Amino acid sequence: MKIQNFETNFAILGSGAGGASIAYELAKRGKKVIILEKGLITGRIGTETAATKFYDKYGLLKSKEGIIIYRTLMAGGTTVASCGNGVRSLEKELLELGIDIRNELDEAEKELEVVPFDLNLMGDGTKKIWEASKQLGFEFEPMPKFIDFSKCVSCGNCVLGCLPQAKWTALKYIEEAQKFGAKLITKFKLESISISNNKATGVVGSVENNSIRITADKIILSAGAIESPRILQKAGLDVGNSLFCDLFTVLYGITENTGLSKEPTMAIVNHSFHKNDGFILSPFLDSPLTLTMIHPKHLILAAKRDRVLGMMVKIKDDSLGKIELRSISKKITENDKLKLEKGNEIAKKILLKAGVNPKSLTLIKPRGAHPGGTIPIGKDVDKYHETKIKNLLVNDASILPESPGLPPILTIIAMSKRLAKNLC
Repeated sequence: MKIQNFETNFAILGSGAGGASIAYELAKRGKKVIILEKGLITGRIGTETAATKFYDKYGLLKSKEGIIIYRTLMAGGTTVASCGNGVRSLEKELLELGIDIRNELDEAEKELEVVPFDLNLMGDGTKKIWEASKQLGFEFEPMPKFIDFSKCVSCGNCVLGCLPQAKWTALKYIEEAQKFGAKLITKFKLESISISNNKATGVVGSVENNSIRITADKIILSAGAIESPRILQKAGLDVGNSLFCDLFTVLYGITENTGLSKEPTMAIVNHSFHKNDGFILSPFLDSPLTLTMIHPKHLILAAKRDRVLGMMVKIKDDSLGKIELRSISKKITENDKLKLEKGNEIAKKILLKAGVNPKSLTLIKPRGAHPGGTIPIGKDVDKYHETKIKNLLVNDASILPESPGLPPILTIIAMSKRLAKNLC
């Protein structure tokens, strides 16, 4: 086996929103950076066939209790399969911990060119939902998006990737980091973090038949809220005890002639319930394969997808899950159930008002969209992301202090910017 040795200022494990953004921020400041990614550069994707290759367990990764939790294994992480939502989240909660990211959120919004959803692209299905909501007294607004709407073709396949490349992804940060000299190593299999006298000194791993040994001033874990705590557990730290997933359900109904299949995903949103009730509402439609993989009984929804309207209820769930080395524990608490039930009752009223057949109403069981909180800041890492092992940091959704109940990408990027300023 060939042995390759590297020396760097920063070794970054993972290249999703956290890993790619911190790599870019450090590289542009002149630091030597190596990005270590388990997956590959995916290139142009946007089909169900391609998606099954990068979603963990083909999109059927489950907790011991049966909750599906979505995550991807590829360069760019879940930003490649996100709905392109550029929402501010946990700003107040972080400020209460002495972490001010307001300026960094402004920077992130500018870089990602976040703008409200272009209402000119709103399809008939979303219009039906919006009009029905207004009649019921529920106010929706355009979702903030990091999408170039001049390139968007309204395919409705955001969660499968983006064939026209209209959506921002962390791959762009990787490209920019490489322009500043950062090195990307894909297909990297981590073996261990080198630790001496409670101080991280390097990374040992392999790429196919090549052994990779990296000496680094600092190591930043950005492998996600499932894998980052497992890496720290192997290093002897007690972490992974407060998993949240931003649990969500989708209520579907079939109409006579209107659906969401050819529209941008989550084009509009109702945030009014978030502060007091802990959930948001937004139009949503799963891909045909996802529907049938979740349960064969949903085949009729897949077959009639052009006439299906759907409402997502996404909640701020309790952080009571646990990551173990070979399993995930995540159940739905009574508090979670109450939030989901209240949201689904409102979703039902909206869909019926929008004209769905009452007999066709189908509720998809709860799933997890944004795993996080497994190495919370202020508890398992300090306010500049360092663990109890010196020079070993974490920068991904793991460090979020609680469930946002909202897309966390913008917040993760803002925290990366704040961290880079401290490190440099």
